[in-house]
Order: sequence, then C-alpha cells, then structure tokens
Amino acid sequence: MSTSNAPEVPQPSAATPNGVYKPRYIDIGINLTDPVYSGKYYGTQRHPNDLSGVLQRAKGAGCQRLIVTGSDLTESRKAIELAKAHPGIIYTTVGVHPCSCQQFTKTPSSGSIFLTQLKALALSAKESGHCVAFGEIGLDYDRLELCPKDIQLEYFAKQLDVAVEIGLPLFLHSRAAHEDFIHLLKEREHGLRKKGVVHSFTGTREEMLELVEMGWDIGVNGCSLKTVENCLVVKEIPLERLQLETDGPWCEMRASHAGTAHLHGYKEEKEVKWVKKEKWVEGAAVKGRNEPCMIGKVAWAVAGIKGVGVEVVAEAAWKNSVRMFGLGEKVEEEEL
Repeated sequence: MSTSNAPEVPQPSAATPNGVYKPRYIDIGINLTDPVYSGKYYGTQRHPNDLSGVLQRAKGAGCQRLIVTGSDLTESRKAIELAKAHPGIIYTTVGVHPCSCQQFTKTPSSGSIFLTQLKALALSAKESGHCVAFGEIGLDYDRLELCPKDIQLEYFAKQLDVAVEIGLPLFLHSRAAHEDFIHLLKEREHGLRKKGVVHSFTGTREEMLELVEMGWDIGVNGCSLKTVENCLVVKEIPLERLQLETDGPWCEMRASHAGTAHLHGYKEEKEVKWVKKEKWVEGAAVKGRNEPCMIGKVAWAVAGIKGVGVEVVAEAAWKNSVRMFGLGEKVEEEEL
C-alpha cells in the first residue's frame, strides 16, 4: 500500500523532551471489568487485584487512553465506575454484546425495560463524558450456542435504533454474519451519522472494503493477525480507517500468529516481566492475560505488514481514535 498520503510523523506532541519519537496509543477495546484484572480466574482468587499495575504498564508503553468495553448492562455500569475513578485515562462504551442478548428475553416485558435502562445509562454517561461509544453490539454466528440467531438479529436491530437516538459512534462486533450485519447498518445509515468502528476484525478483504467504503473504521488486534490471509486484509486497510486495540484479556498476539513475522525491531517497553498467575508478584504481568501494554506489539506488526514505520501506524490510529471518540483531545485541521 502506498504511503504517499500517510500522516506526517512524528508530531511534536508525541515526542520526548530530547526529540526522540515515542509511540502513543489508544486502546479502543479493553475489557478491564473482567475478573482476571482483579486476580480472579474461573471464580477463584489467584492473586491480589493488580489493575493499578495494568494501568501503570499501559502508561509505560505509551498507551495513554483506554476505552473499556461494555458487554451488557451490568458490565457497562462497572466500566463507567472505572472511568469515573480514572478521569482522562479511562473511557467506556455502553451496550449488549450479541452473545449476551438473551438477557433481553428473561421475561415477556424485560426486553423493552432493558432497552430503556440501557438508553438511559448511555445518555447519562455520554452527558458526563465517560461514555464515548455505543456498543459492543452486533452479530456473532460463530457462537450461536450462546445466543440464537433470531434473538441476535432482533436485538442488534433494536440497539441500533437506540444508537440512532443516542448519537454516539458505534463499537461493533461481526463474526460470520457480514450479510445480515451490513443489511441492518444500511437500513439505518442516515441515522448513524457518527459511524464507528468494527472492532477485532477478522473478516475478508471484500468485507473490509465494503465497510470502509461505507465510512466505518476497522479495529485490529492480535486476533486480526492470526493467519496469512488476515495479514493480507490488514495490509489493505487504509491508514485513515485504522484503529488499534488489544481486546484484553483475550486476543493476545501469539508466537504462532502469522503477524509475528512482521515484528522487526519490536521490543517490549521496559521488558515487562511475565509470570504464571500462581506465581504472581507485585509489578508482574500474568502469562495468557492480554494487557493494554501489548498494543505496541499490534502496531509494530501492522507497520511491518504495511511496510511503513511504526510511527506512521501509531499516529494514524491515534488521530482516527481521537477524531471519532474525542477522549479529551483535539485533532488540529493541519494534521488532517
């Protein structure tokens, strides 16, 4: 992909006092409400809550903003509390993940009540500046055992209608459901003026190009870099539509992933110490638990795949995320 239209880098705001460029990142998809960040795995407490260490490592790696994913009403409320506790660093989404949509159907009247509560929560958190996107919503036909297709379709459509009223960008999920996914988005295209991002993208080149043509951004994490085919898709994502994420505690980049072949020059910030959860010590990261501090690894792989410097990828993604979600920053007109 040509880099002739790539953003100019480095920007002064991303440089250290000695003028050396330091990548800056926004993790647009991180599940910090998951119990593992509190030291609990499968219901068992394995080590003390180390969320403060997770945030410190993120900062050390240049990850300056985090958008915590709301996967249902309860988790969205927890995410908002995190955002309140860490102003200017943590922001959140509010929504119900497709695999959790059976929560809408517990009683005959629970669907409308649940949607009303969801809308009220999103509007309140939008007003306070904590919620910057509506989601995670969408379709997942890979995991129909968690929620049947008909229920997913019904409540994706209904949540999209809520999204039109709320007026926030969308944080979207699509797995093996592109045709239905696109159809529902197109039906409401004029109402979804702020568009949004299709996160953790693993679809085909053709699906990506259709989304980009419609104005949607594409979120990339370790799951987007598993196969050679995935990497070929990532190579063609326009820089102006690219956003970065970890989707921790899942979607880590593993040695078996095709994307690791493109990590030329990558080095973990301050050589993070990784230990098994049973051997956790203060300041250590847990093996198998993805963290925001690993977003640089994603950026380096994307840069290698595209054949550009990591600063090009990092700055493009930073500007795209700031432009879409705000996050207390502004993108100057001369940077566009």
